[in-house]
Amino acid sequence: MNIKCLIVDDEPLAVRLVSSYIQQIPELEIIAACNNAIEAIKVLREQKIDLIFLDIKMPKLIGTDFLRSIPDPPKVIFITAYREYALDGYDLDIVDYLLKPVSFTRFMKAVLKAIKLIGIDNNNSYLTTKNDNNKDAFLYFKIDKAMQKVLLKDIFFIESCKEYVKIYLENGKQLLVKQSISAMEKLLSPHRFMRIHRSYIVTIEKISTFNATSVSIDNHNIPIGRLYKNEVENTLRHL
Repeated sequence: MNIKCLIVDDEPLAVRLVSSYIQQIPELEIIAACNNAIEAIKVLREQKIDLIFLDIKMPKLIGTDFLRSIPDPPKVIFITAYREYALDGYDLDIVDYLLKPVSFTRFMKAVLKAIKLIGIDNNNSYLTTKNDNNKDAFLYFKIDKAMQKVLLKDIFFIESCKEYVKIYLENGKQLLVKQSISAMEKLLSPHRFMRIHRSYIVTIEKISTFNATSVSIDNHNIPIGRLYKNEVENTLRHL
């Protein structure tokens, strides 16, 4: 199932940029691109749209008024050059508010929020939040200038390597991601993942054995840090 997207922006360069970003994300599908809100209303009458990338200052009808005119609107990400409409945007329950020019990293962050919300609404498997325990939950990580999808169920454990983390996967593959382990911890569900050392996060269900000083996962012996020992033992003994 793809998330069906509509782009509404009167700037051709902005439309091309957003289109190029969408094409890099497999879960997204562009249904149409409109240069004003009137055209967008026609598309919404004829097509099912899950997510709108919406400019604000456009001819005929501005984006905020357009959104107010739609009964039961799809999820919306505003992409605009104007800061002053941010409060209006959040009053309209938008997913995110992006200021032009938008980097792919910032765009991706907004899209992941939208995927989560659409997944909750549709009861599908696109959920990506730290509270998600769905077997098909995933996160995107930037690897060699591309965003790579990683299923959470495939992660054995994560190791800190200075300003990077190394993600150990079930297939024996290892991914090096420029991310702190503390930031990584915030992305992951505490029901599924556990910090056991300042340098390690493990997937709880992958632990085969443990003792007072370490846990074992797929022939890897991973140390338990002194500061984490009591919490780790308490968690594992009460599973």
